[in-house]
Amino acid sequence: MLITTLLPLLARYSLGFDLVAGPDDTVTLTVIPRRHEGAADKLESGETRPISLTASAADIDAELAKGQDGALGQLIAARKALADQLAEQRQAADAARTAAAEAAKAKAPTPTPATAGAKVDAPTSPPADATAEEPASLW
Repeated sequence: MLITTLLPLLARYSLGFDLVAGPDDTVTLTVIPRRHEGAADKLESGETRPISLTASAADIDAELAKGQDGALGQLIAARKALADQLAEQRQAADAARTAAAEAAKAKAPTPTPATAGAKVDAPTSPPADATAEEPASLW
């Protein structure tokens, strides 16, 4: 029942497990989501938060037997829904970024042939009213 309950998480994450025996015959089961091998996106901190159940072994077995209707199943379904929303938001942000880059590229001024490569030539001859005795003035 545990693996069936965890299948929605296994589709997106690699999972680690930790079982610890506690006092008074209690057991703590911790499920640790990790980045799936080959996944392109970095996981958010909320996605990698461990899920921990502490109860007697019989109570944990009974909870897992409820499958999708149990607390663990509902928590996993809620996490999967949040992860799907995050993935959709990442895709929308990437699409918006791409569209903005294309729009900026389209708005960029392109040089016209008349202005492309045009240089302002410095005058090489003195002004027409300049004389040899008097230097040319800028004013």
